[in-house]
Amino acid sequence: MGYGNKVLVEPSQQASLDGRKLAQPASHYTKSKEVLFIMKQSNHHVVRIDGHRIAYNQEGEDRPVLLIHGILTPNLFWRTIMPELASTHRVFAPDLLNYGKSDKPADANVSIEAQNRLIVKFMDQLGLKSADIVAHAIGGGVAQLIAVNHPERVRKLVLIDAVCFDSWPIPEFLPLQKAGVGVSMSLAALFENDARVHAARRSQQGRHDGRPHRPLSGALVDRGGKESLVPQCSAVESRVQAGDCCELKHLPHQTLILWAEHDVFQKPTYALELKQTIPHAELIWIKDAGHWLMEEKPEEISGHLSTFLGRQ
Repeated sequence: MGYGNKVLVEPSQQASLDGRKLAQPASHYTKSKEVLFIMKQSNHHVVRIDGHRIAYNQEGEDRPVLLIHGILTPNLFWRTIMPELASTHRVFAPDLLNYGKSDKPADANVSIEAQNRLIVKFMDQLGLKSADIVAHAIGGGVAQLIAVNHPERVRKLVLIDAVCFDSWPIPEFLPLQKAGVGVSMSLAALFENDARVHAARRSQQGRHDGRPHRPLSGALVDRGGKESLVPQCSAVESRVQAGDCCELKHLPHQTLILWAEHDVFQKPTYALELKQTIPHAELIWIKDAGHWLMEEKPEEISGHLSTFLGRQ
């Protein structure tokens, strides 16, 4: 079944930012395309994989592109990127298991390896024999595993501030891997390092007050992400298995590495290591941006993606 064929899905009831209504009035969102994406919820679907409901958004036509988000961020993270990509591609943005509008079973395996298997099954469900894959953070670890274990399923690969080698877990998340930890840890604590760097760097430009971006933290608070954060962190591996040089160095795919110059979670040194390891990789630095670079540089990221994915 080709990706253009229909798939039986369950339409969501009320599509929105937080499962009820827009978390902020339309004037809160800086781009009309962003508002359009949030409100075009006829494109929200659900498939069942291994008994779990996996939610996803779908936009556009033609060549398929799969967007894989990272930890803390559901597919909402792609809202500023998806409309531009959808003008030339058929774009799929799933919520991984335990994220966003997908099921959050208490006993689920949500490791990088498990999410890799889920995404392959997701592609099978939608009849996607292959796709361009664009992935951020832990989603990048998932994408590397797919590229290594199922190279025929990947056309082009884009890794954005991706977990790789021994870059995960980061020190900020180690407390969440301890038995008995609760969800009382504040979002401010989770984002403290990144926010401090951003505040110092961006206050000179009058664009930042030192707090996390509201849409990102809102995805956690409004959609139950904070409660699911503990199992997400406690289940992840201490190393991305695909990050072994003896595997990544054989990847046949054209690969684009986008990396924020000031990422305090996934250090820029890992970008250089990925570039040296993957044979057909190019590295582009995103200046004046931190780990949540899609929030800060949506136009620049969209431009790089469109150029890279549009090449023959």
